[in-house]
Amino acid sequence: MTGHLDTANGLAPVTGLAAEPGIGRIDLTWQARQPYRPLVDHFAVHAARQRHFRPTADTLVGKTIDTHLRHDNLGPQGSTWYYQVETIDAAGRASDPAGPLRATSRESVTVSGTPIAVVGDFDRKGLELALSPDGYADYRTTFPDGADYTHGTDTPGAAWPYLHPGPADRWAGSTAHTFRLRFTLADAPPRDLALAIWLIDTHASIPGVLEIRCNDTAVTEVALENGATKGSLQGDATAPDSPLKPSIVELPLPAATLHSGENVLTLHKGEGSWHAYDALGVFRPRLP
Repeated sequence: MTGHLDTANGLAPVTGLAAEPGIGRIDLTWQARQPYRPLVDHFAVHAARQRHFRPTADTLVGKTIDTHLRHDNLGPQGSTWYYQVETIDAAGRASDPAGPLRATSRESVTVSGTPIAVVGDFDRKGLELALSPDGYADYRTTFPDGADYTHGTDTPGAAWPYLHPGPADRWAGSTAHTFRLRFTLADAPPRDLALAIWLIDTHASIPGVLEIRCNDTAVTEVALENGATKGSLQGDATAPDSPLKPSIVELPLPAATLHSGENVLTLHKGEGSWHAYDALGVFRPRLP
């Protein structure tokens, strides 16, 4: 049976337990006591929805030799969790847990906002998109100029490919690729809109940078997270034991870049390799 040792017995709890909430995830960090005596084997991270809980196998959300861990797949709704972290030595003994730490994941604009122009379904799958799940070899002939999608006219299965390649991809011509989403606004918005880009996977080592423009005005550049390099062949991150590593980008779309009539959102991949879409869309955020 695992015992709990206090600092005087040599196995010290971690310190500085902190959380950084994201959409569908909470990133945890902490500091380990040095030197490791007795030898530390790993850290065990436990989570529960109630503050007062005892760490068990049922509350374990991850083991790591690092001093950080991502608790993910929490869903697009904001959810509150309480965390405890144990130090586990080579004999399997556990320190007193650090915590509990309370943290709440961020709510996605896909839940709280009003959709204006959406491509695909925000469901951690890309199967409804063109060429999915493994037809990347046909990309150059099907989309020689990238995607040019008009909301209300085009359909995801025909006009928006599941993969957005970059210059590192020989199969796509080793060049930059630009995707465009066209949507119409009856009036210029009085406040910022929001852009949601959900990905089911990215290249594991060179996911690249996504340059975002609206009506020829630069909005931002996003360095994408490293993925698992499986999304070029698989389209469902919800499948049991899926190797895919989804990620989410949500950011303001400044009102100053928008106008009444047709607006053109440009996604340019001029660096790195591919990313695989789940869905993307422009939303009107809920007022505070």
